[in-house]
Amino acid sequence: MGFVVTNECASSALADIAHAEPFEPRYEPRSDELRNLYREEGQAKRRMDARPGLWIAVAIYLLFSATDLLLIPDVALYTITARFAVGVTALLILEAQLRQGVGTEWIDVTCAGAIIFGYVGWLCPAVMGADKESVSYYMVFGTIFMMSANLFFTFKFSLSIVTSAIILVILYVVNYFVPSTLMYKMVFGAFYISCFTFTSYVNWKLNEERYNVFLNALEAKIQHKEATERGQALLNLSRTDPLTGLENRRAIDEKLRDYWSDWQRSGSSFVAILIDVDFFKRFNDYYGHQEGDRCLILVANALADMIKQYNGSIGRYGGEEFIVLARMEKREQVADIAEAIRSTVENLALPHEQRRDGISLVTVSVGAAFTRPQIGAKLEKIIHEADRALYLAKAGGRNCTWLFDPNDPQSSDESENIAALLKIAIGQDLVSLVYQPIQNVASGRVEAVEALMRLKMLDGTSVPPSLFIPVAERTGAVLALGRWAIRTVCTELLADDHVRVVSVNVSPIQLKTPGFATSVAAILTETGVAGSRLALEITEGLEMEMHSDVLRCISDLKLLGIRIWLDDFGTGFAGLSWLRLIDFDTVKVDRSFLHDCGTPRGKAMLQDIIALVRNRGHKILVEGVETDEQMAVVREFDIDKIQGFHVGRPAPAASFRARPITYKRPFSVVKSA
Repeated sequence: MGFVVTNECASSALADIAHAEPFEPRYEPRSDELRNLYREEGQAKRRMDARPGLWIAVAIYLLFSATDLLLIPDVALYTITARFAVGVTALLILEAQLRQGVGTEWIDVTCAGAIIFGYVGWLCPAVMGADKESVSYYMVFGTIFMMSANLFFTFKFSLSIVTSAIILVILYVVNYFVPSTLMYKMVFGAFYISCFTFTSYVNWKLNEERYNVFLNALEAKIQHKEATERGQALLNLSRTDPLTGLENRRAIDEKLRDYWSDWQRSGSSFVAILIDVDFFKRFNDYYGHQEGDRCLILVANALADMIKQYNGSIGRYGGEEFIVLARMEKREQVADIAEAIRSTVENLALPHEQRRDGISLVTVSVGAAFTRPQIGAKLEKIIHEADRALYLAKAGGRNCTWLFDPNDPQSSDESENIAALLKIAIGQDLVSLVYQPIQNVASGRVEAVEALMRLKMLDGTSVPPSLFIPVAERTGAVLALGRWAIRTVCTELLADDHVRVVSVNVSPIQLKTPGFATSVAAILTETGVAGSRLALEITEGLEMEMHSDVLRCISDLKLLGIRIWLDDFGTGFAGLSWLRLIDFDTVKVDRSFLHDCGTPRGKAMLQDIIALVRNRGHKILVEGVETDEQMAVVREFDIDKIQGFHVGRPAPAASFRARPITYKRPFSVVKSA
């Protein structure tokens, strides 16, 4: 059995034992250490038992005054007086000691002294009685005091032996001087020895039994403590993220329910903040998983220290995502804590050389949602709102914060309505395509069209693409919509040769999805359309991460003969890397560069971009051509293709079926509703 050394260190030692690994041996204290602990723990019990023990003993001692009146009436007044004097004095001394907090040993001495003086104080006047025979027999009651020392009080064994031995000596002395026969002296002398031996032996056995009970109790205490600590350790383990040491999703969800209950019950508002490490997959792939783990640990530690200032809680919500919960009184305070989170990670200055957004440090995107009165509000609502805010922070360039705003069309409840609408859009014919012509500048012919998606509400109200496309990407609805768009352009225009080439925008989410190239191949086979008739436009943006899945998907699409175009070139930081890695058929220069050509600096910028793309050998398409002046600029720069209102506005497929596929002059069709 394993035990601790002292009473004061028992708790810490038990805790150490409980936290020890199963293969770690317990500390085995020596016998003398256990005895010391037993005595120290026994002091508290002796101290607690002393007061009621002595009070009861004194009460019984005083009740024996009745026998004094019966057996030694001539000296009863003196014995009774002695009884009261000794008893009251002993009680007063004990109470004074307890009040002053004297040591347990002195309290034991007081009780032992009360036994001795109680006997002596009674015996002295008793032996002066006239009836010597009665006194000699009555003196046998002295063995009661001997038994009291050994059995009634819980003295240390040594003190019990000394006290009972003093009583024995007194009995023998009195027995010797009391006039009696030799037989009387021998019989009662043997009786006194027997009482002393018997009570001392019983006392010794009781002390041993108390010691064994102490050992068993201590072992039970250790086992209980060990079981409790291990149970708590298992509970903590089930609620702790093994990598960062933060609370895991289970623990945070429990805490979130507590926060939510407090808000519903007493109006204690709080904020939920989702934190995502920017471009972490690139970091992990380039620096390795060990460095990736180290990065997450450093970020977690820094955020945990910072959140303490706000009395908040932080946990790992999965992967490279963290969550913070903190009580806040005002919505205005949320911006402070969100910015503190962002700047804390940025100030770590952890290198990240694989980003393509002009930043070479590890940063985070932060999305926050604050409690607000809502009809039928549910716990999950605030997390959904924080998640939508995080998505907008990432879409807004990363390394920034975004607070959910119910009045913002991009993050409001309206976007949730749109998300629900997108689930039924295809089945309810709420989604459609319009097509905008793309003209070859040299020939003046329309050699392709771009498919543009449109969405309408159940009541026929149009939903802007700027609103529903981000929602589709965030919810994953873009996967089904993307397949539908490719199938639709094949059946509406390509299968019957109404146009030569149709371009369709694809989301990075589609390219990352396993089996996307296979699904496109199946659509081409089903509709009988050659892959060269289809162009897929990849938007240059922060969401387009150059990992192996995307590059492999693009390679598979090109094997099908599909043309790959780079859309909106120049608006992000990834374009140059994409030009280096992928052989694009066409690069579409963003309209903003053409519209800035009204200044010499803007025109020079467009000229530089065109030269850069042309040196890579790609065809160049400029978007946003709307005026004759802009048309003159593209001719001056010898642009290959153009797109914009100067060429034609987006129109339904029927407009292209009614026309030949080549045009000598730019045209314009009425924009659909």
